[in-house]
Amino acid sequence: MKATIRLGTIAGIRVGVHWSVLGILIILVVALGVARWPLLVPGYPTAAYVAAAVVAALLFLGSLLAHELSHAVVARRNDVEVDDITLWLLGGVAKLRSEARTPRADLRIAAAGPLMSLLVAALFGLLAVLLVTVDAGVLIVGIAAYLAAINVVLAVFNLIPAAPLDGGRILRAALWAWKGDRARAAIWSARAGRGFGFALTLLGAWRLLFTGSGDGLWWILIGLFIVTVARAEEQQAALGATLGEVRVGEVMSADPDTADGGLTVQDFLHGVALVRRHSAFPLVDAEGGLEGLVTLNRLRSVPAGARTETTLRAIACPPAEIPTSHPDEPLTELLTRMQGCADGRALVYDGERLVGIVTPTDVSHAVTLRGLGVDTAPQDRPGGGAGGTDPDGPPPSRRV
Repeated sequence: MKATIRLGTIAGIRVGVHWSVLGILIILVVALGVARWPLLVPGYPTAAYVAAAVVAALLFLGSLLAHELSHAVVARRNDVEVDDITLWLLGGVAKLRSEARTPRADLRIAAAGPLMSLLVAALFGLLAVLLVTVDAGVLIVGIAAYLAAINVVLAVFNLIPAAPLDGGRILRAALWAWKGDRARAAIWSARAGRGFGFALTLLGAWRLLFTGSGDGLWWILIGLFIVTVARAEEQQAALGATLGEVRVGEVMSADPDTADGGLTVQDFLHGVALVRRHSAFPLVDAEGGLEGLVTLNRLRSVPAGARTETTLRAIACPPAEIPTSHPDEPLTELLTRMQGCADGRALVYDGERLVGIVTPTDVSHAVTLRGLGVDTAPQDRPGGGAGGTDPDGPPPSRRV
């Protein structure tokens, strides 16, 4: 989920909103300012109801942001990298670049969100009481009371033990601590999430078809989202279980071919791509510094008429957005970062030296071998190590 608008940084964490967040604003404004509050609190002009609903909707988005920020801050305190936070139609997403290393850290990160929501609910509840004591308008009190109630609902809903909800993360941490197997714990948590998502979808369909309740459509949407994400998490966990303790150095393509960022796309296609049949090339300068990563997929964005003038440097994935690793890092941790403009590639460094590249083909090859019971660790041979060369034989193939 990429942000459409960047709002800035909070506590060093980038915050943005996706365009679909307008859906939350519209739903809340209509539900509160048009349908509910005119019935519950009569006597105000229409503009007052709409204005109160807009304020409530914006403060609710602030509550969601506080919920996600708590996850992100606690994650950083537990040595888990955080990319950013994005608010969207179904709430918020804190994008973590790595995983918690212990069940205790996993529990702390997961529990931080619901605890923050309960704290926010308490603050709004206290505000509602104070507004009552000073004889504030009923509609103003209603805003605070609504935000207190909705944050309690947010906390309780997220505590349901089903991934990808926070309760599913808590369940995963508990199973991980009990069984000592994080991958297996994640699989069971994801399966619980799929079951809950299906149940929520069916309940929403029943409400929509047999009771005529419009919120059934919302339940269906949330249920389908939970099922989709839970299925993806189960597949990711199963992949992690298959790869086990495989290290990046065991699967990387060693000594990747590089290219000059000053080459034009035309010269590169005819002078390099046709000769060196790879699909990704790190760009390095004269001093060996990384300038970016070019993939054949990125070259497709250059119109044929512009290829003689466009340089590789101009269309490359910038260094800051290229996932990097080291040979001893567990492959499962790197997989969570292999996305974005690098087209599923990651560069491997030994200190300051570029020693390899990991591609989807490398990962698929490792998964196949592990599924066949083959150890992917490099074997002792002349030149040893991943991608070493045998002086008496042909150079190893590289898939980049």
